[in-house]
Amino acid sequence: MTPELTASRTDPSPVPALRIGPLTLDVPVVLAPMAGITNTAFRRLCREFGAGLYVSEMITSRALVERTPGSMRLIDHHESETTRSIQLYGVDPKTIGEAVTMLVSEDRADHIDLNFGCPVPKVTRKGGGAALPWKLGLFRSIVEAAVNAAGAVPVTIKMRKGIDSDHLTYLEAARAAEGAGVSAIALHARTASDYYSGQADWAAIATLKQAITSIPVLGNGDIWSAQDAVRMVAETGCDGVVVGRGCLGRPWLFGDLAAAFGPAEGAGAALIQPNLGVVADTFRRHAELLTEFFDSEERACRDVRKHVAWYFKGYSVGGELRASLASVVSLAQLDDLLGTLDPTQEYPGIGAEGPRGRAGSPKRTSLPEHWLDSQELVGSERARLTEGEGDTSGG
Repeated sequence: MTPELTASRTDPSPVPALRIGPLTLDVPVVLAPMAGITNTAFRRLCREFGAGLYVSEMITSRALVERTPGSMRLIDHHESETTRSIQLYGVDPKTIGEAVTMLVSEDRADHIDLNFGCPVPKVTRKGGGAALPWKLGLFRSIVEAAVNAAGAVPVTIKMRKGIDSDHLTYLEAARAAEGAGVSAIALHARTASDYYSGQADWAAIATLKQAITSIPVLGNGDIWSAQDAVRMVAETGCDGVVVGRGCLGRPWLFGDLAAAFGPAEGAGAALIQPNLGVVADTFRRHAELLTEFFDSEERACRDVRKHVAWYFKGYSVGGELRASLASVVSLAQLDDLLGTLDPTQEYPGIGAEGPRGRAGSPKRTSLPEHWLDSQELVGSERARLTEGEGDTSGG
C-alpha cells in the first residue's frame, strides 16, 4: 500500500500564464537542463507531480548533426511529453543552424533552448557555454542562425551574468538576443567564475527585466522551494522561474510550484511533505523510468545511484543502507532494500530542504588563450572553436 502524501499550507500567489512564442504555460516554471539528470525519465517523473516546461539535458549540436547514437537518444521524447523541449550547445553558427534545421524539419522539437550558461571547464575552455557571450558578434550570429532555422518553433536562451565580475555580458547579450528574435531569456544570476557557489544575484534578474520588455525574462538561481520561486518573481518582476538543483531528489517540487503559482483557492496552496514511503516509491519509479529510457535495467540502476543522497536527504536512513542503495545492480535488489525502510517515517522538515547538488567555491574560468583580449573573434579563433566543438559532450 502506497503511503499518502501529506501537505502544509502556504499563501498562494497566482501569476499570469507564461507565453513563449506560440507556447502557453499555465504554470510559469521551467525545468533547467542538467547534464546526466534531465533525461526523459526524470522529465516524466517531474511531470507526474506538476506542470511547466521540461527541457532536455544539453545536447551538442555537432553530435546531433552527425546523428551519434547518444545524441539521438537524448532528443527522444516519450509520447506523454506534449511539449518537446531540447537544449542545444554549440560554438559555430553553421552547425547550430544545421542542428535546428534537422530538429524542425523532422518534427522533433516544439521548443529549442540555446546554452550560454554552462560554467564547466571542458565547455568554457573551448569558448562555449558561459564564455561565449563575451564574443558578442559570434553570440549574435549563433542566435540568429538558430532563430532563422527554427521558423515557427520558439527559440530561447539561457545564460549567466558573464565570465566574472569584471566581464559581465548579460545585458549586451540579452539585447542582441531580443533583436535576433528569441522568444524568452533566462538568466542564472551567477557568473561563470561563481560556478554554483555563494548566493545568486537576484538584483541582476531585476535589472535584466527592466532592460528587456518585449519578451519574457526568466530567473534562475537558489530556488529551493516554491516559496523561493514566488519570492523571486515578487522581488525581481521576472515572468517565470527556471528550477535546477532544487528539484534533485525532489520531483514533487513541481507540484509545490504548480500550487503556489495557481489560482487562489481556500486558505492557500498545498505543499507536498512526503513521508519515507512516498520517497521510496518515487525513487523506485525513477529507476523504473530509467530502465525504460536506457532499455537496460543494469544501466538504469547505475544511473539512479547518484540520486540516493538527494532523495533521502534528511530522512533517518542508515549509512550502510545508503551505501547499499548507491551500489544497487538490479530492480529486485532495489525492492529488497527499499522494503527495509519504515514507510511511515514522517517528513523531516528543514532537514530535507534547502540547497542540494554541487556548490563548490568560486574559481577562475577556463578560457581559450587570449579569449578576453577582444569581444570579437580574432586571428584563428574561429577555426579553433570549430575544431574543438566535436570534443564537447554535455556539461
